Amino acid sequence: MSTKVRASHPARSRRIALLTALSTLFLAMSVAGLLGFAILVMRDSANKMDDERAVRAAQAAVRSVQQKLAATVTDNAIWDDAYAAINSDQKSSWAYENWGKTTKNYPLYDAAVVISQDGKIVSAYDKGAAFEPYSRFGSSFSKLVKEANSAQREPLLRFVAAGSDTALIGALSIQPFSSSTDDRAFSVLSFSKILSQEVVEQIASEYQLTGLRLHRSVYPPRNLLSIALPGQDGRPVAFLAWPSQKPGSAVYQRVEPYIISATALMCAFLILILVSSRKETASLRALADNAHHQATHDSLTGLLNRSGLLEMLASPACAGDDANAVATLHLIDLDGFKAVNDGWGHAIGDELLKLVSQRLKVVHSEAAFAARLGGDEFALFQIGPSLPETFSREIVTVLKKPFLIGGRTIEIGGSVGHCSHRPSLDPLELVRRADMALYKAKQLGKGRAFAYAPDLDAEREELACLEGQLRRAIADDAIKPVFQPLVSVASQKICGVEALARWHSPTGFVAPDVFIPLAERSGLIDDLGMKILTFSIRAASGWNELSLSVNISPIQLCNPNFVDDVTDILAKENFDPHRLTLEITEGVLISNPDQASRAINALKERGIRFALDDFGCGFASIGALRQFGFDRMKLDRSLVWGLDDDGRGSGILKATIALAAALNIPVTAEGIETETQAKALGAAGCDQLQGYLVGKPMSAQALDDLLSSERLVA
Repeated sequence: MSTKVRASHPARSRRIALLTALSTLFLAMSVAGLLGFAILVMRDSANKMDDERAVRAAQAAVRSVQQKLAATVTDNAIWDDAYAAINSDQKSSWAYENWGKTTKNYPLYDAAVVISQDGKIVSAYDKGAAFEPYSRFGSSFSKLVKEANSAQREPLLRFVAAGSDTALIGALSIQPFSSSTDDRAFSVLSFSKILSQEVVEQIASEYQLTGLRLHRSVYPPRNLLSIALPGQDGRPVAFLAWPSQKPGSAVYQRVEPYIISATALMCAFLILILVSSRKETASLRALADNAHHQATHDSLTGLLNRSGLLEMLASPACAGDDANAVATLHLIDLDGFKAVNDGWGHAIGDELLKLVSQRLKVVHSEAAFAARLGGDEFALFQIGPSLPETFSREIVTVLKKPFLIGGRTIEIGGSVGHCSHRPSLDPLELVRRADMALYKAKQLGKGRAFAYAPDLDAEREELACLEGQLRRAIADDAIKPVFQPLVSVASQKICGVEALARWHSPTGFVAPDVFIPLAERSGLIDDLGMKILTFSIRAASGWNELSLSVNISPIQLCNPNFVDDVTDILAKENFDPHRLTLEITEGVLISNPDQASRAINALKERGIRFALDDFGCGFASIGALRQFGFDRMKLDRSLVWGLDDDGRGSGILKATIALAAALNIPVTAEGIETETQAKALGAAGCDQLQGYLVGKPMSAQALDDLLSSERLVA
């Protein structure tokens, strides 16, 4: 029995050992299986997380491209100048100069198309060359243009097939920025960007999408990650696709030989995956923050741009914490910045803009945030109890202080328009109102501040209506010259005439001091001035013995094409240049002396004479008279009427004429209404007289009759 017992111990031990081994093996296999399953789960999770990250990145990339194109279309379509130009006879050339020409090398779009209200092509350029958009983009383009032909202010964005390429098109009706229009149909501006291989590679680089490619198909490519690019009807036009990088699989392959024997490495792998995921999330968040910052901030000054300003104005923070606090938007336009750019170059101009932005940020403790809206226009948002008028005056004051840049002392100034903010007011409307106030401040003179008032809307609408009438009047030749005689003191006969523009609109007579400044502000003065000059020369061609004087706007004189235009008119009309005198005021000598000097010298070489008009009412100096070599000086009528001021006016008048005589410049006196004035001016040394006493402004036919009667009497 004992032997059996002893014999049974090894068997029992073997069974226990076998059971233990099996249990251990089972446990080991179970643990290995669980660990293997866990690793597989982590591997697949890592792959999925990276795929989801890649999809989000691709979607963010497409949104970024769309937002940039949408912002570009909006900035160009909602634009007063564009609306006026596209509704004028110069629409094709204007569209080419502003949009078509830029397609050659502009990074934000490859093609620019303007479609008229009736669907006809006004302008269509791709990479600087004309093309047919309906053929290129097909029926999707026609549908997009029809949808965009409305008063909505948000552009329509569609992906379309463009031959063998895929393009993103943004379209928006061309409409004024500052006010609405009653047009039921609009011209439509569209910009398109080809998703070229270069563009796709740039997206892949910026958003870490290795192997990104564009697939032209209505079905997503197999075995690739992809996002659809929707077309006109929402169906995919193409797909952005890329291979899954499978980072989990890569890690799994590296650790696979050590899975059974190195559980610690598996734990390390888990930690690595978690850390990598966190870093990826942080990287995506940083990319999104950076993209948002770039989209809402000015790259030169670091201030908010227009988009950032509108975003901030729409945020609850702009309401302020204090219910009694005033929230006001101040728009600032620099005075004299163009002269700095022209005189010192754009590098100095950029440094000046940076210094201006630094001053504006600290101009007042209630300045919540600042923005640069483009060029030399800035914005400040005020939240606090201070009066907006006081805040604006502080802005004007701080901008008057000199700036020191590279050893140069530069002085500019600023005009300010402001509008107080209500939470219910739309940001765009707030900006529009502040912009109207700024326009009024600049209209009143430099270095001023002005607050928005509802009357400005009525005034702007009235000016817009009058501008439209003026544009039609110029096109229809409704503005014609009349002629006022110039009489020689020595012979008492007519020796010349001055052409004066007159406009009799359907609603009545419009004074020159109303429509001439309006033409200058609206960019119509060049057309108007050239037409008046042409009409005057044609009329004066029959008055061989008379000289012709024509007033020239400072803006015309500063036009680089002015000299050639005047020369061409004289040649075409076969008019003797020595008979023509161009009258200018001293304003151009102050605002742009270099360009004025070049134009005057070039025309004087051709025989044309120049007269300084309205001398005595401004600041023209003796140096200016010498520098520009005027052939004649015209006394302002205020000096003539001053003859009645108890003898003091006579002394001033004689001193002025003596100055002209010392410089050997003949003098014309205008505004002569009495015999006493005529005799006094003749005795003082004036050689020509002009005024109602010697002749009122009259038509060319009336002047012909007057000249004929003079010959008969003689």
